[in-house]
Amino acid sequence: MVDSSVADAYRTRDRVARGIRLSIQSRTSSRPWKMRLSMTDSKETKSKGTDENDAAMAATATGEAAEPPAGAAPRRKAQAAAGSGEETSAAPAKRKKSPASRAASKPDASPPYAVVETGGKQYRVTVGESLSVEKLAVDSGSDVTLDRVLLVSSDGSTRVGTPTVDGVTVSARVDDHFRGEKIVVFKYKPKKGYRRRTGHRQSLTRLTITGISG
Repeated sequence: MVDSSVADAYRTRDRVARGIRLSIQSRTSSRPWKMRLSMTDSKETKSKGTDENDAAMAATATGEAAEPPAGAAPRRKAQAAAGSGEETSAAPAKRKKSPASRAASKPDASPPYAVVETGGKQYRVTVGESLSVEKLAVDSGSDVTLDRVLLVSSDGSTRVGTPTVDGVTVSARVDDHFRGEKIVVFKYKPKKGYRRRTGHRQSLTRLTITGISG
C-alpha cells in the first residue's frame, strides 16, 4: 500500500505540471498572427531591396543613370553645392600681423654661453649661473679664471676650439668648498669570502660665473 501523503504529493505535482503546459500553450497560441506579420514584413523588405539592386544593375548595363534613393538626394545636393564653390556662411577673415608685432612675438636670442673644461669634465655655462666642479685650490670668495674654453657662442655665431678657443676665458667667483653626497663602494668576489664595503664623498667647489670674455 502506498502512503496517502505520497500519493497526494504525486497528484499535486501532476496538477502543477498540467497547469504550466496549459499556460504555455495559451501564450503561444495567442501570438501566431504577430509572428506571421513580422515574417511578411521581412520578406517584403528583402524583395524590395532585391528589386532596387536589380534596377540599378540594369541601368548600369544600359548606360542610364539610376534614380538615387530618397535619402541620398539632400546629401548629393550638399556635396554638389560644396564642389561648385558656393559658400553657405562667410568665414572670418584672418588678420595679418604687422612687422612690429611679429618682431615682438619672436623669442629673444639665447644669451652667450661657453663650454669649459675643469677637473676632467666639461660644463656649459652662462653668465650668472652657479655650478659645482671638482675642488679647486683657491680660497673662498676669490676670483678664478677658466682658460680651457672649448666652445663659445654669442651674437648668433659659434666658435669651436681645436681643442680650445684662442683668447677666450671665463671668469668665476668661488662661493665655497663642500663635499658631495656619500656613495658606497662594495667589492665582492664569489666563492672566496671576499667582501669590502667603503664609502666616499667627493670634495667639490661651488662657482658663480661672472663673465665670458674674448
